[in-house]
Amino acid sequence: MMKEKLTIIKVGGAVVEDEAQLSQLLRDFSAIEGRKVLVHGGGRKATKVAEALGIESKMVNGRRITDADMLSVVTMVYGGLVNKNLVARLQANGVNALGLTGADINVIHSHKRPIKDGVDFGYVGDVDQADGKMLSRLIEEGITPVMAPLTHDGQGNILNTNADTIASETAKALARYYDVTLIFSFEKKGVLRHPDDDDSVIPTITHADYIKYKENGTISGGMLPKIENALSAIDAGVRRVIITLATAIDGRHGTIIQ
Repeated sequence: MMKEKLTIIKVGGAVVEDEAQLSQLLRDFSAIEGRKVLVHGGGRKATKVAEALGIESKMVNGRRITDADMLSVVTMVYGGLVNKNLVARLQANGVNALGLTGADINVIHSHKRPIKDGVDFGYVGDVDQADGKMLSRLIEEGITPVMAPLTHDGQGNILNTNADTIASETAKALARYYDVTLIFSFEKKGVLRHPDDDDSVIPTITHADYIKYKENGTISGGMLPKIENALSAIDAGVRRVIITLATAIDGRHGTIIQ
């Protein structure tokens, strides 16, 4: 039996902060036929709020270090401010959306990331599992989940979790039930060969390509975990993964991960 199609769109924090791009993305997302899920970041908004509160933001290899103060900020910003604004705007576009963190209905369980290479990321979660069955129940009721980049450890603790990881793990969990297309949308046209040239999009990236580009420095920083998550999704049975511009989520251009 053929699986129904499901589209998962991950929208980055830079797009969330840009009203014109965000409005276009929400219109395009609302126009997608069939079942769908929206996963959002919000790192730039969290950095701004933290700065206003006198809390310093620290990053290592594109990932945020989350101490107790920063955990309070990201919980408020991701789970509240960003998530609920997106839900309200999707309702205005005719999409019956429901905002979720990983703690809600136990949909994404994680553990606190161990110290590695001397780096303690603090209250950051590495995902153990996403509950595709529970998500599919919501989706079959006509609900569109809007996933915030927060998970929980089952011990009462919220953990900050990379939004690309949330998108990838959600896609992997739902691939058992649907024919899943995962689109990472952000402020660039795709993965760029030259960061200063917006038209230098790499059309496809395989595992072998990724190793090569990582070693020669073509891909670095926050793009590394994005592509790792994309490749992980493909390995787990997600049908199609594209990294593209937020205003081009129809997949007409961008970088295809194979």
